This record gives sequence, C-alpha cells and structure tokens, in this order.
Amino acid sequence: MVDEETAQQLAKVFKALGDPTRVKLLSLITTSADGEMCVCDLTDPVGLSQPTVSHHMKLLVEAGLVAREQRGRWAYYHPTIDTLTEAAQTLIAQ
Repeated sequence: MVDEETAQQLAKVFKALGDPTRVKLLSLITTSADGEMCVCDLTDPVGLSQPTVSHHMKLLVEAGLVAREQRGRWAYYHPTIDTLTEAAQTLIAQ
C-alpha cells in the first residue's frame, strides 16, 4: 500500500489526466516533431482559447507531466515522461 504522501502525488498526476483536453494536449506535445510546443500552437488543435489552454497546461505542469519555458511572450512546453512512468511503476510495485 502507498503512503499518504505518495497517494497524494499519484492522485495529482492521474487527476491531471482525468480531462480529455489535457490528454489531447499532452499527446500533441509528446508527439511533436520538435519535442516541444508553443501554447500558441496548442489552441487550434483543441479548439479552445489561449487562456483556457494555459489553464490546462498549468495543471499539467503542476502534476509534473510537462515543463514550461518562457520565451518572450510565449510559453513553450516539453513533456516530462518520467513522471507518468514513475506513477505507473509505483502502482505496479505495490
């Protein structure tokens, strides 16, 4: 059985993936040719405004699923796949 702290962290990761839009955003980023995407390029594929996409991306960053880098006025995101892998492995190891 996982301890309370681990359970909280795992819940944060899986909660972030509990929304179809965030799953789509993570998929777009992880499959991008450059290995990263600008928030400006994420709005059209999911059909949402930039502020809404930024909110979803903030939750993915907080869960540790993506990292954010500010370049001028735009934020760029790249995946941190280890977080998802570690979350799954933690559950399997129990």
